[in-house]
Amino acid sequence: MSDGFKAYVLREGEGGKVTGAFEELATAELPDGDVTVRVAYTTVNYKDGMVMNGIGRLVRKYPHVPGVDFSGTVETSSHSGLAPGDPVVLTGWRVGETRWGGYAVLARVPGDYLVRLPAGLSLERAMALGTAGFTAGLAVDSLEAAGMRPDGGEVLVTGASGGVGSVAVALLAAKGYTVVASTGRAETHGYLTELGAASIVDRAEFAEQPKRPLASERFQAAVDNVGGTTLANLLTQVAYGGSVAAVGLTGGNEVTTTVLPFLLRGVSLLGIDSVMCPKDRRERVWKTIADTLPMDRLDAVSHLHRFDELPDLGRAILKGEVRGRAVVTVGGG
Repeated sequence: MSDGFKAYVLREGEGGKVTGAFEELATAELPDGDVTVRVAYTTVNYKDGMVMNGIGRLVRKYPHVPGVDFSGTVETSSHSGLAPGDPVVLTGWRVGETRWGGYAVLARVPGDYLVRLPAGLSLERAMALGTAGFTAGLAVDSLEAAGMRPDGGEVLVTGASGGVGSVAVALLAAKGYTVVASTGRAETHGYLTELGAASIVDRAEFAEQPKRPLASERFQAAVDNVGGTTLANLLTQVAYGGSVAAVGLTGGNEVTTTVLPFLLRGVSLLGIDSVMCPKDRRERVWKTIADTLPMDRLDAVSHLHRFDELPDLGRAILKGEVRGRAVVTVGGG
C-alpha cells in the first residue's frame, strides 16, 4: 500500500471558518480501524453539501474528510470477516460526519461497518443506490416483517421522485406490490411509471391537516419520505393491521394526529434508522436489493462525476442544481 493518498480535506480556520481543498495525506494520518479500503466511488448528497460548506454542526472535529458513503475494495484487513480484494460498501455509522468518510482514495474504518458486496451488484451501482437505496431497502424489509404482502392491497410511497422514494417504488414493484406513488413533480410521472408505479397521486392530496381521525381504509402500508402533515394524513387511510415506514422529515417532525389509527386499526408506525443498523440486517437488505431490484431502471438517474468536481458539486447541491444521484469516481471500479 502506497504511503500517500489524495483526499478532499476540510480544515477549520480563524473564526470557525471551514475551508476545503485536495491534499496529499500519509496513511499514518488515517483514523483507527481494522480495515483499510481503496475507495472506488462515493456520492454527494445534501448533507455532504452542508458539511463541505461549513453549514450546521454535523462535524465537530477538524481536519475532516467528508463523504457519507462509499464503495471500494479492501486493501488491508485484520478483521476476521474481510480479506484484501473483497468488494465492500459502507453507509451509515455517521461516516463523513463524526468519522472520516469517502472523499479520499483510502478510507479506514472498523470492519463491522462494512458489507461485502453481494453478487450481481457492482461497485458503481452500489453507489448509484448509496445511503438512499439502502434506506429504501430497509423500509421495505421492515414493512414485510410487520406483515405487508404483495396480495394485501396498495402500498403508498410519498416523496416518490426522491432518492429513497425512487428505489422504494422500483423495489416494491419488482417484488409484486401494487405501488401508488405520490409526488408534486408532474414531470416525473413517466419516470415513476417506468420504475413500476401502478398509479400516481399528487402530493397535494396529503397536504392539508386531516379533518377526521379516521378516513376510508386505502393502503395496506406506506413508505413515507415526507413526515409532518403528509404523515398525519396518510395514517388515517392505512387499513387495519397496516404499517407505515417513516423515513424522511422534509415536511417537518411535528405530527398532529390522534391515537385512533393505532388503537382502532392497529396501525404500526415504524421508524427507519439506516445509521446504526446491525451488520447482519445490513447484509440481508443489500442482498435483497441485489437479488430483486432491476438496476437498469435506475441508471437514468445516476450521473458520474470526476473526483475534482467535488467542490462544485457541494455548492450546486445546496442550490438545488443537482438532479438524480451524483456518483463520484474516486478510484474507479
